Amino acid sequence: MSKALLITKKELKSFFNSLSAYIIIVIFLLITGWFFSNTLFLRNQANMRILFDLIPIFFIPFIPAITMGFISKEKNSGTIELLTTFPINSKDIVIGKFLTSLALIAITLSFTVINLITIALLGNVDFGPVLGGYIGLLFLGAAYSAIGVFGSSLTDNQIASFIISLGIIFFLFMLDKVTMFVPDFLAGIFNYLSIDYHFNNITKGVIDTRDIIYFLSIIVLFLTLTTRIVESRKWR
Repeated sequence: MSKALLITKKELKSFFNSLSAYIIIVIFLLITGWFFSNTLFLRNQANMRILFDLIPIFFIPFIPAITMGFISKEKNSGTIELLTTFPINSKDIVIGKFLTSLALIAITLSFTVINLITIALLGNVDFGPVLGGYIGLLFLGAAYSAIGVFGSSLTDNQIASFIISLGIIFFLFMLDKVTMFVPDFLAGIFNYLSIDYHFNNITKGVIDTRDIIYFLSIIVLFLTLTTRIVESRKWR
């Protein structure tokens, strides 16, 4: 794990040395901030619900944009082969990349605390749903990050990586939105496989082990697949 953390530290430093990183984060915060302000001042609704409804949608392109170059860029430049010859497990490489994305998400979300402070100054805050919302966003971000790193491992083209990750994430996000078009016996399956369904359960302030197991399963599945792909580079 210490090697994975070293990779995370290196990736974070590299990320914040890039102007595009700040542009992505600032655009994300400006959009979410605009919708929050619109709800607060025009509709006179002082709550965090609008952010917890919108951020999962913005995460769909935001996280693939962060992760698209994590492995694909190194494959394109040939440095992934160099990494796999170092005394570093493929698992450490993958976890390091994953933790980098999760750290960036946590940093970005930390700025939205300003919105929470604003609401607290204007009225009473029900901290149960707010805490559940942030926990849900972190689990959602972790799942999307695992998918994003997986997409980045499939190709040496960053745009292709972005599209692959975006497609998988959008598919999982939309599953519970199409249950009305499928037979009743499939509706329950679609709901359980839907990532947004489990996120909404957590944001209600009730932590259900079924939702936690779902997110952990998604994370473990895609990180395991990514590790296998990275390991295969050693034998080429």
